[in-house]
Parts: sequence; C-alpha cells; structure tokens
Amino acid sequence: MNKRPTLKLKTKPAPGQAPAAPKLRPSYHPDLKPVLQPGFQPDLRADSLAFCLLGAANAVAQVRTGTALPQALAKVFTQSNASPQARGAIQDISYRTMRQLGRSETLVGLMTSKAPEPPMLAALLCCALSLMSAEPGEQPYEEFTVVDQAVTVATSHPDLAHAKGMVNAVLRRFLRERKSLLEAALQQPLAQWNYPQWWIDSLRLAYPRDWQAILTAGNAVPPLTLRVNRRKSTVEAYLAVLAEAGIAARQVGPFAVRLDKPIGVALIPGFEQGVVSVQDAGAQLAAPLLDLQDGMRVLDACAAPGGKTCHILELADVQVTAIDADAKRLPRIAENLERLGLDATLKAQDAQSSAWWDGQQYDRILADVPCTASGIVRRHPDIRWLRRKGDAFQLATLSSKILDNLWQMLRPDGKLLFVTCSLWPQESEAQAAAFAVRNNATRLTAPGQLLPTGSAEQDHDGLFYALFQKNAA
Repeated sequence: MNKRPTLKLKTKPAPGQAPAAPKLRPSYHPDLKPVLQPGFQPDLRADSLAFCLLGAANAVAQVRTGTALPQALAKVFTQSNASPQARGAIQDISYRTMRQLGRSETLVGLMTSKAPEPPMLAALLCCALSLMSAEPGEQPYEEFTVVDQAVTVATSHPDLAHAKGMVNAVLRRFLRERKSLLEAALQQPLAQWNYPQWWIDSLRLAYPRDWQAILTAGNAVPPLTLRVNRRKSTVEAYLAVLAEAGIAARQVGPFAVRLDKPIGVALIPGFEQGVVSVQDAGAQLAAPLLDLQDGMRVLDACAAPGGKTCHILELADVQVTAIDADAKRLPRIAENLERLGLDATLKAQDAQSSAWWDGQQYDRILADVPCTASGIVRRHPDIRWLRRKGDAFQLATLSSKILDNLWQMLRPDGKLLFVTCSLWPQESEAQAAAFAVRNNATRLTAPGQLLPTGSAEQDHDGLFYALFQKNAA
C-alpha cells in the first residue's frame, strides 16, 4: 500500500544555492480542489434515462448559476449531440424540475446535513426527486428505475462519482419515507408553492384575493394555443380541419384555438403553409387593440420573436417597422414573416434611442417593453428562480425611458399600445399612470391587467395592456 507523502515546511536555500524548483502537489492532496468538468460526456446509452437525467441536471445547474433555461438546454444539446427523442426527454425533465424546484430543494435539505456540492449534484437529486414525487399514476418513470439511473449518472461522471453512495441513500430514503418527508416539506412555503419567498410575498401584497390562484396557474403546464391567420382561414373553418384530423380543440379568443393536447408544430395542420401560428391567447389581444387601418405606418418596438408583428400584418395592409435591440433575434422574426407570406422592415435598434429614426411619425406604435416576465412563468418556469426582488424597479426605469422616447415618434391623434407580460404593478399600472401624466396622454379603453388563467373558457398568460392617444397640438 502506498504511503501518503509527508508534507514538509519550506526552508530557505543556503547562501549561494539556487532555490529548489517548486514541486507539484499530488492530485490526492487534501488541499487540492478538483477541477469541475460540467461539460464531460460519460459513456451512457443515448436512449437511456441516465443520459437524459445528466442532460437535465446540467441544464438545471446552469439555471441556478444565472443562465436562462432555453440557453442552458441549447448548450446541453450541442455538447451531448442528443437525438431529437433524447432532447425531448431532457427538456421535459428540466421544465418539470423547474416547476417543482422549491419542493425538491426542500426535500434535499431534509435528507442531507449540508448542501450537496458541486451544483450539478444538487441538480441531479432535484431532477430525480421531481420525477419520483409526482402523484401516483402520473409518474413518467418507475421509481426504482429513476434511482438506478441517477446512481448510474453519478458513477459515470467525475464531478459526481464521490457522491454516488449519497445519491443512492437519499433517493432510497425518499422511497421509504415519502409520506412523512412530503408532509414535512410542504410546511414550508417554498415547497408548497415552488416560488421564492419574496415572490410569494409580493403577490400577496399586490393581489390579496388572487395570489394563490396566480401561483397555482403559474405552476400548470401551459397549453398549445394557435392564432388563426385571418388572411387564410377562420376559426370555425380551422376547427373543422382539426376535427377531421382527429385533433381536439376549442376556441379561446377571437383568433385563438387551444389544442386539448399539445403536439409538435410539424404535426399541426396548415402550420407550414402559414394558416396558423403558435401564440398565447392573451398576447393575441395586442394587434386588434391598435385599431389598424390600411396604409398606416406602424412601429413594433422590442418586436422579437415577432408574433405580434405578424398578427398586425394579418389584420391590415400596413407598413410595419419592427425593431429589436438584439440582432440575433431578428432572424426568428424573418422566418415567421416568410412562413406567413408577409413583409416588414426589420432593424436591430434600441428602442431607447432615436438615432435610427427617420423623423417621420408613426400612426400606431406597439411598445412591448422589457419586464420581469412574471406573468409567463407557466411557459418559462425558470424565470422565478432567475429574478431578484429589485429587478422590477430596474426594468420599470428602463421601460419608462423607452416609452417616453417612442412617444415623440407618434403622430398627433396616433395611438400607442403599452404591453408588458409582468404581474408587478410598478411595471404595469403604476408605469401606465405615470406615463400618462408625464406626457399628457389620453388613456383609452384597454384590458389593463390580465391575470394568468387556465379555465375552459379562458386560457392565457398574465399580461398588461394600456392604450394611449396623443392629443393633437
């Protein structure tokens, strides 16, 4: 058996003697921290649950260090070269974990004496627990399969191998003590609601009657809602097409059709032909509120990914300029326009600036301003874990500058529609009221704050709408 090397104190070299070359520490020295390898790809079967658990754990760990889930998943897919089927499973586990992260982290805390390290170890446990703690009959995998595959992940990865015993012990303890552990965890608001405490407190303050329903709606799996292109069909005609294809659906808005069960876009009748687009029913209210008339000049500020841009062009023959500060997002708008057979001028420009503006005022302006996106957490469950309490104030300050800048670009008697997908009043109603006072704007009828809902008759995210008219000089 090899003996561990003895550490010696440093000594000064004798006079005239060159200093000894520094020696490297042995790799097993206790003071040497291992170099993490989150991108390491172990030899796991590409069609195994272990492969998908590893990908999901990697994505969840990235979210917990500040990366949005879509970007984290894109990185995982590139690194792992996952098949389409595996990508679907990784994405499903990741989103499921985000919706249950508060409960899973609380359970991990109840079963461990200290926070698991590195972050991907905690993420692996949370992914496994999110699969195992589903209601009976709704579990996507057998519990013992999840345990076995999670241990396989830990065994195969250099960052996790030291904790394979702990992974096995924690998950098997959950199987033995499920009822008591869940009862203990659900005493904590973090586990009960799966939101940060500040988020829960803020909703209770803003919506004392509705806060529980809002939290519940945000934890639901979102529906697949389509917008029927008025230029190519009607809701009634398209529902008949779906019925003929054996796809159950119902109308949930003037142009909105919600499928009873989500399907891939490639399977949606007429999608490639531009008959329909994917868009939340609440977001479909924007274009009609603009009261568009043929020949108008319309500005869509902060336009990506372009759903509202396309809807504007479906409703009227208008000249649309769509701007977005992120040039990388413009191709997505262009793809949507091409699929629908529509045309708009796209510019990578900042809505805070007027340097790009040609000085010709617009008849209508759609200002879908940056916000915390607190109203769309059912579609983006990572948002609740990425946001901080002070973000709403910072984003409201930015949005106020954008609105004031865009107002100068609107002609007298023109209309500006202020849209935000936030639930926080300082980003919505308080913002709208302050804007009207600053600019002497006339406020017209609009829905105001829409709270997220998923009823049979209505199904939409949480959005806010305020419509303003510019007084003639």
